[in-house]
Amino acid sequence: MANIFIAPSKYVQGAGEIKKIGDYTANFGENALALISESGYKRNGADIEASFNETGAKVSFDYFNGECSLNEIERLNNIVAENSYDFIIGIGGGKILDTAKAVAYFCKLPVVIVPTIASTDAPCSALSVIYTDEGVFEKYLFLPANPNLVLMDTDIIAKSPARLTVSGMGDALATYFEARATKRSGSGTCAGGKITNAAMALAKLCYETLIENGIDAKLALERKVCTPAVDMVIEANTLLSGIGFESGGLAGAHAVHNGFTVLPETHNMYHGEKVAFGTITQLVMENAEELEEVVLFCIEAGLPVTLKELGVEEVTPEKIMAVAKAASDVGETIHNMPFEVTADTVYAAIMAADAIGNYYLNN
Repeated sequence: MANIFIAPSKYVQGAGEIKKIGDYTANFGENALALISESGYKRNGADIEASFNETGAKVSFDYFNGECSLNEIERLNNIVAENSYDFIIGIGGGKILDTAKAVAYFCKLPVVIVPTIASTDAPCSALSVIYTDEGVFEKYLFLPANPNLVLMDTDIIAKSPARLTVSGMGDALATYFEARATKRSGSGTCAGGKITNAAMALAKLCYETLIENGIDAKLALERKVCTPAVDMVIEANTLLSGIGFESGGLAGAHAVHNGFTVLPETHNMYHGEKVAFGTITQLVMENAEELEEVVLFCIEAGLPVTLKELGVEEVTPEKIMAVAKAASDVGETIHNMPFEVTADTVYAAIMAADAIGNYYLNN
């Protein structure tokens, strides 16, 4: 198996960059379909339209229905089929972005990704996570190419709720540990090969950036300002984690996240918040030396370290075993761990992670 590294064609990050989107997308055509939420349109629609007007291009907006599901993708595919769109733009959070990528893939069009939050590592990847209409994880849709352009406006990110960027830290927190596990097991990555040294270096840099800058960034974001620490964390959450997970590999943390989607009480938690707890669970399985550092970081950042913080008020063996079975299902990325993993293994690690989280919270 070859070593493979993939990445978006272009990544742009800076203040006010959304006002230049017309210039950045001029090579993709003159007629764009933009997928956005209604509230997102109210906040950013005028700037996007003004930028397209300056270049003489046209942009049409369609409001996202809330889930990156096969039904939502099909609905948008039909809209594209009825019109002569040259490219797709996804503007918003992870599920909007994943939907835009899937639609562009099925319609064989370029895709431009404009995150308005830094809450996941979805923007840069050639991957869409597909859920049911009810929000339960269904499958990964691996795409043949990364986005043509990822445009991060740091002014917009700084104005978003701090919890969203902190959630992105939780998602990014898994990057290094999942890449390390994948490398140790010799498993393949989402890029279709084995991990490169470049991907491993980016994954490690992602973790180091979070540990060094994460808390300072959170404090600045709570005041709605963008500082150098915020800028570095946005890059870590989006670019470093995006490339790091895709060319580095997924393992236990994201599989545990997927397992928790079977519990309705966790559906109000953000993706990265569940991944953070999944990271702790993976580190318990590995008996990793970084466990204490990660738990303490999560507590200080405000990421969940207990089942109660994830929304599971009543912890029962039946509930946690259901999570464990889903996390260890055939085809799940937890089998990229460098040792055999069963539902019993995951159950024990989740329960131990909860106990460890409670211990550090109360001491």
